Amino acid sequence: MDAPGRGRSEGMDPADQWVLNPETGEYELRSGPSAPRSAVPGPRGSAPPGTDAAAGGRARIPGRAVPPQRGRRGTPQEPPPGRRGRRPAQRKPKAKRALLWTGGTLAFVVLATGAGGYLYLKHLEGNVTTTDVGGAGRGDFSRDEAFNILVIGTDKRTGKGNEGYGDKDSAGHADTTILLHVSEDRSNATALSIPRDLIVDIPDCPTRQEDGTEKVVPGLQGVRFNRSLGEGGRDPGCTMLTVEQATGIPVDHFMMADFNAVKTLTTAVDGVPVCLEHPVDDKESKLRLPAGESKVEGEQALAFVRTRHSFGNQGDLDRIKVQQHFLASLMRKMSSSDTLTSPAKLVKLAEAATKALTVDTGIGRVSTLKDVALELKKVSPKNISFTTVPVKDNPAERIKATVVLDESKAPRLFEAIRNDVSLTEVKQRKKKEKAAVAARLKGEKAPASEVRVQVLNGGAPSGSAQETLRWLQVEQGVTKSENAGNADEELSRTTLEYAPDQAAQARRLADVLGLSGSAMKPGESVTNAQGLPAMKLTLGEDFKGAGVPLTPPDEAPDGIEKSTADKVECAS
Repeated sequence: MDAPGRGRSEGMDPADQWVLNPETGEYELRSGPSAPRSAVPGPRGSAPPGTDAAAGGRARIPGRAVPPQRGRRGTPQEPPPGRRGRRPAQRKPKAKRALLWTGGTLAFVVLATGAGGYLYLKHLEGNVTTTDVGGAGRGDFSRDEAFNILVIGTDKRTGKGNEGYGDKDSAGHADTTILLHVSEDRSNATALSIPRDLIVDIPDCPTRQEDGTEKVVPGLQGVRFNRSLGEGGRDPGCTMLTVEQATGIPVDHFMMADFNAVKTLTTAVDGVPVCLEHPVDDKESKLRLPAGESKVEGEQALAFVRTRHSFGNQGDLDRIKVQQHFLASLMRKMSSSDTLTSPAKLVKLAEAATKALTVDTGIGRVSTLKDVALELKKVSPKNISFTTVPVKDNPAERIKATVVLDESKAPRLFEAIRNDVSLTEVKQRKKKEKAAVAARLKGEKAPASEVRVQVLNGGAPSGSAQETLRWLQVEQGVTKSENAGNADEELSRTTLEYAPDQAAQARRLADVLGLSGSAMKPGESVTNAQGLPAMKLTLGEDFKGAGVPLTPPDEAPDGIEKSTADKVECAS
């Protein structure tokens, strides 16, 4: 009978291959003593990928220090200066938490970063399913910018572990959807839940077929949001386009999982704590829990996030609130010490998360998913806000079954998210940076007749550049302005670029247009049709029309219900 000590790792639980190095206090991947060794030492740095030459070829967890080689028996080793005969001080393990969410009704995704060497990461990469969403999304992930990830929980019933949940032939709709916005400075994040019963227009959607061809699925007007996925062959790219059209918030990437993800991931963390204000006995979801605190996992966790008859008015909006409480609890469990210090749990999480995931090709590599996780790790739970798209009952229905946008609140919330405004009390920029931005608007302003500017369309509606040009020349006296056509790239926000000696002109134009200091970009001038230096005004997606001020909000709108990930709340 082969034992792990003989180097045979077949059938071994991956978690059992991680051992604690007593010298460093860190976990290392045991490669097996029977592995062949080279008779001739290789050059420094020649160890295989995912190993460290100084560690004798041991695989190591990224971010962990590798201990120095021990001396041969009988060969005394020189202790480091100032440390005569003492054991090296143990380094405290770095926290390894990372979360990417979604849910089966609430398929959520957790990726434990730093849980293996190169070969193990390649193994995890084989677990991930990718979808080419074509023109939807950004493409590659950027660690230097704000980003928006659409997290989709599909109610698809097919696949292992999803039997017995209703219509087995369902194509899988967008049952639970959360748009996760992470701020550029990583000081805050907003998780915006989108009701499945929200009435929206679904745009025409180009989808990539298995044979490489493209098929355009026709759009629909005035239908439930959940139909943006599955029906007619719509893929997650269609859901991304629908969200962008409904909110005006660009969607960079998506992550999707099904019912089974809730079961496998909650089991991997040994259950998630939940709190109830009253006992629940739901015959439909089979959820039975007492009042107060409980722990749910597997089938019970899925029942908890799926039930629509145990809380509030027994509708989808109340279910969303319960799901948000559940996600916050999951996040707290993920960042707890008993999870972070357990290699067994980290490996289980990595396996469960990657098997549950379907993502766009832009983030389909495990190394990229790790980058996403590390960026999320920077955000404190107290500054991660959960909120829901503001809605009201559909006035066109006698029996209320769907909802529509609350136009008095929703546009202001969408604008705040587009402009990176936190829903929590948090400083979004360092004081010096904020002061520098504000200072751009202070100082002498040149006369309007001396302002030279080229106007470009970089994402605004067609004809916006010409409309703005006419308004500037006829109504504002900026006669030295000209239409320079379309910009090389589309921008989410309108920008004014100017050279240092054009600051007075820039302040005048910013005053005329209602631009904030953050829209002013010091740089280089361009040359106009007369061969003279000019500024460059690029109208972005936020352009609302000539003469409409473009100052973005600098604080969260009032009247928006929200909760934060650090607070324990009981479902009622």
